Amino acid sequence: MGTVIRAARRQNKTFRAYCAETRPYLQGARLTSSCFAQMGIDTTVLTDNMIAYAMEREGIDLFTSAADSIAWDGHIANKIGTFQIAILAKCFGVPYYVTGIPDREKRTKDDIVIEMRDPAQVLSYRGIPNTLPGVKAIYPSFDVVPPHLISGVVTDKGVYVPYLLGNYFDSDVKPFY
Repeated sequence: MGTVIRAARRQNKTFRAYCAETRPYLQGARLTSSCFAQMGIDTTVLTDNMIAYAMEREGIDLFTSAADSIAWDGHIANKIGTFQIAILAKCFGVPYYVTGIPDREKRTKDDIVIEMRDPAQVLSYRGIPNTLPGVKAIYPSFDVVPPHLISGVVTDKGVYVPYLLGNYFDSDVKPFY
């Protein structure tokens, strides 16, 4: 997010940030919103089911996220909930730009492995049960967004159309990690 903020400031642009909270770890509320707020950005936190409301009524005109994994075929994996926000963005005509670097070893979405986390984390919060005993849960940590929902992938080499991410490797790639 720091990269987005610095780029906007270089261009003298101002914006407001709406951060989806990403349950059950609340990363959008704890991490993303903190980053924006500490850098002086007008920041609002939304819970999981408020995104359509905000896109329709709050003037959101861009959706962006990082990616935990980017396949050459344009599919990206990111925190669970990103896929549903991308669908809503498409419905509301809001472009979705992903930031990150394609993974050399991930050619297609089939190469992306979705970690399944302990479902008990969904059934309670800070030790307080959210459900009655016997209720089940699942907790996929990521979901995969198809390329037709992505307007572009912002990399260190520029912005790529999702379907052409393989071209990223046509020139030298400098290691970041």
